[in-house]
Amino acid sequence: MTNKSALIIEDDDDLATIFAEAVRAAGYEPEIIRDGEVARTRLTEIQPEVVVLDLHLPHVAGTSLLSQIRADPRLANIRVVVATADPRMAEITRPQADIVLIKPISFSLLRDLTVRLSAGSGKQPGAGPG
Repeated sequence: MTNKSALIIEDDDDLATIFAEAVRAAGYEPEIIRDGEVARTRLTEIQPEVVVLDLHLPHVAGTSLLSQIRADPRLANIRVVVATADPRMAEITRPQADIVLIKPISFSLLRDLTVRLSAGSGKQPGAGPG
């Protein structure tokens, strides 16, 4: 089993499962969090290599979590994949995210992009539906 971790912050159960399986296929051990407040706390406890982040979450918005990640030097090397159905929010978060994906997102697209992030290819241009 891998020691690379991925945090899936997504409140939709089906999408969270698909995202978790996609990052697992890319070689990461996923942890799913469905609540923004829980995610905020968990980000103070761990340093995942990748975060897949929905923007519309209960209790704390994904944009707030993205700002928290980018403001914390301990989390500076985390790769963040923003997953949203809101094109306007996608554009707003694009400068802070490594990748911005517009839902619906296919399993294979997320898996392949996660592999590319793992290879250290850096910031990727935003991708559309998969």
